Amino acid sequence: MNIERIQKQSGIIGNSDKIQQVIEMVAQVAPVDISVLVTGESGVGKEIIAKALHKHSKRSSQTLVIVNCGAIPEGIIESELFGHKKGSFTGASENRKGYFEEAHKGTIFLDEIGETPLETQVKLLRVLESGEFMRVGEAKTRKTDVRIIAATNKNLSKLVTEGKFRQDLYFRLQTVTIQVPSLRERVEDINAFIERFSLEFTRSNDIKYRGFMPNAVRMMKKYDWPGNIRELKHFIEKILVIEKGERITEDAVARELNDVLPQYSSNNSLPILIPKTSDKAEIDLILRQLFMLKQDTELIQKILVSGKVSSPDISGMTENSSFNQNYEIPKKSMEIVEDGFKFIRDDAIGDMLMKDLEKEAIKRTLKYFNNNRRKTAQSLGMSERTLYRKIEEFGIEPKNKKYS
Repeated sequence: MNIERIQKQSGIIGNSDKIQQVIEMVAQVAPVDISVLVTGESGVGKEIIAKALHKHSKRSSQTLVIVNCGAIPEGIIESELFGHKKGSFTGASENRKGYFEEAHKGTIFLDEIGETPLETQVKLLRVLESGEFMRVGEAKTRKTDVRIIAATNKNLSKLVTEGKFRQDLYFRLQTVTIQVPSLRERVEDINAFIERFSLEFTRSNDIKYRGFMPNAVRMMKKYDWPGNIRELKHFIEKILVIEKGERITEDAVARELNDVLPQYSSNNSLPILIPKTSDKAEIDLILRQLFMLKQDTELIQKILVSGKVSSPDISGMTENSSFNQNYEIPKKSMEIVEDGFKFIRDDAIGDMLMKDLEKEAIKRTLKYFNNNRRKTAQSLGMSERTLYRKIEEFGIEPKNKKYS
């Protein structure tokens, strides 16, 4: 099956390696009449993948029924899925087909299947295994011939461990799993999304489109987009309306993302805390620790070369020793670069003292966590008791004294 044709006909945007792998998986799985589990964060486009699977399957001429399991109240979900008999409950004024009957010979897409009640999961498993079900209030067994595609943004394996999802249903669903990458895992595709969403929106709303400045696009790529493609689409539409046909600049993007983009202070010599995923936060912490270790090593080397302090004295030094508080850091320091951005600038950090560096790091971290000392201590890798002592030692007085 032609990969380019699938991508074009399905409207899947992007040429990154990760999304191309997804399309290749669709090409392999779509023609085979087997259930598929599509996983990924909210907003990554799981429904588009489900539609692509149906469109290129042997059932493409039949109905695709889309069901959001998380949007159906628990009390009526079985009636919605399997139908009901007249008089089976209050309001059941007539016999009604459920989604599985409507999808007969076609495909049913069960979005957010992790939200399905345990009682309903038993009946879903039966449909998967034998195609059999019963309408609510009816003793008659019915048959349906459907292909099931399920999707979730939750960790089903974890839900199984917690007793919130049936293990047998989980094993049955994960026969084939397609993992859709988040937008931050395919940043190189953001340009294509910007062009597609911008052109579609401006044409349908009769708005002039002059494009995005390169710096504006680069700034958008620095943001993690926790809402993924859905969030990016809404952001593009909003900024196009606000800018009223003007070319989108870096300043315009910054104004709209000022609460979430990294805030760079006038002193760029220090690593700062910025809103990131847990993995990236761990990387920042490691970078910070490496930086401190590097500075200590250079300081010790300089002392040894100068002959002012002997080796035994160095081994006995503590964090309160006088040289650690007052000795200047050598001007040549470690260079840490990620995606072209220096976290630590050699030319700016040379004249700082270790004491000043530590004080500044604590102040910035306290500010980031709204003066929550517990979170600050955890982020800096120290105990709360040590943090309290440092705050008192450096005379740091937060404006907002809510520390809980």
